[in-house]
Amino acid sequence: MSVLISYSKVLEIAGDIIRVEVPPGGHDSDGAPRFNDLAVVHAADGSQSLAQVIDLREHSVALQVFSGTKGVSTASQVRFLGHPMTVTYSGNILGRVFRGTGEPIDGGPDLSGDPRVTIGGPSVNPMRRVLASKMIRTNVPMIDVYNCLVESQKIPIFSVSGEPFNAFLGRIGIQADADVVIFGGLGLIFDDYYAFRKTFEDAGVFHRTVMFVNLASDSIVERMLIPDMALAVAERFAVEEGKRVLVLLTDMTAFADALKEVSIAMDQVPANRGYPGDLYSQLARRYEKAADYAKGGSVTLLTVTTMPGGDITHPVPDNTGYITEGQFYLHNGVIDPFGSLSRLKQNVIGKQTRDDHNQVMNTTIRLYSGARDAQQKQAMAFDLSSYDQKLIRFGDLFRERFMDINVDMALEAALDLAWQTMAECFEPQELLMKQELIDKYFPKAP
Repeated sequence: MSVLISYSKVLEIAGDIIRVEVPPGGHDSDGAPRFNDLAVVHAADGSQSLAQVIDLREHSVALQVFSGTKGVSTASQVRFLGHPMTVTYSGNILGRVFRGTGEPIDGGPDLSGDPRVTIGGPSVNPMRRVLASKMIRTNVPMIDVYNCLVESQKIPIFSVSGEPFNAFLGRIGIQADADVVIFGGLGLIFDDYYAFRKTFEDAGVFHRTVMFVNLASDSIVERMLIPDMALAVAERFAVEEGKRVLVLLTDMTAFADALKEVSIAMDQVPANRGYPGDLYSQLARRYEKAADYAKGGSVTLLTVTTMPGGDITHPVPDNTGYITEGQFYLHNGVIDPFGSLSRLKQNVIGKQTRDDHNQVMNTTIRLYSGARDAQQKQAMAFDLSSYDQKLIRFGDLFRERFMDINVDMALEAALDLAWQTMAECFEPQELLMKQELIDKYFPKAP
């Protein structure tokens, strides 16, 4: 067991960060501080605060103080615990709510005797993964039909402030075909946290849900720990119990902003728009936890990434797009089919779904694209052909029946409705689809 070491010379206090002098050779001694290790800061007034090592230098160590540095002075003492942050993992955490330090905040039974696991470990060995090949049904047609969510996928919802992305994320959480849902809230206002919890409770799925919540009034240090806690627990459920786990995180832009604030406090050289130079690596470390285990379950990661000012070239969505396997683009209250993408949908379409899935998906999107062009012609007072009129009618029906995020429909019902919608607007030969599919699925006249 490591020997606990205490140091009493606090060199600097900047925001929630303190820097402590480590004597020569201190880094090499038994129990010496290591990156990400925890420490306890003893203030002069007798109060104690938990902190985490975030920087190591030759003769000093920088720590983030979870509860802030109020009451901490240069006379404070720092005691290093010799281990990184851990989180409770057992079957008892289902239906529980935790804060960013891993402590329960729901008033439930004490969990201090339950096992704990280290957070922030490396991604799983690729040799232990298998190719993603199982669909997660959500009953959202714009996902299930057009951009399937696949087990082990890592995919964000790109949106802007004011859009109902949290309500949409909560709906996926209660409708998704998953064994366990791990929710991580970063910088949430209380109303949003309460809405998520009530959504899970009212739907009767709270018993299979674990919530890690950082409110806007909480420390940004805890905000940075939420994804690691959620993913560490998800990995355990997947590997040790073979569960199909869905992890929901909102909002990863708040996570990146917390990284930015800390890097500025540490006087690090800023990169694009003030974000730290390792933003890509920090995001990738979390997203790459998504995996389908050869001997076990799976971890699927669905996040919200807000785009400040609707700017998709902003560093957070820009870096995210290089890491993830597509995105759902929530725009004006609907899932935009042209901004959304699932790079893994070809692994399940037609293999785990009906034989007409691929043709219906491609044909309806082609027709909707034509409807948008026809609407532009109409807006500019061009003459419209009878086919243009059919396209416009189809576009109106498509938006009403499929694109509204409140539409709740099983995949097979959505495919049937797509055939019905096409039949209401077009003749079979106008669809340019395979004849055998038309013969099999095109609604027959009564």
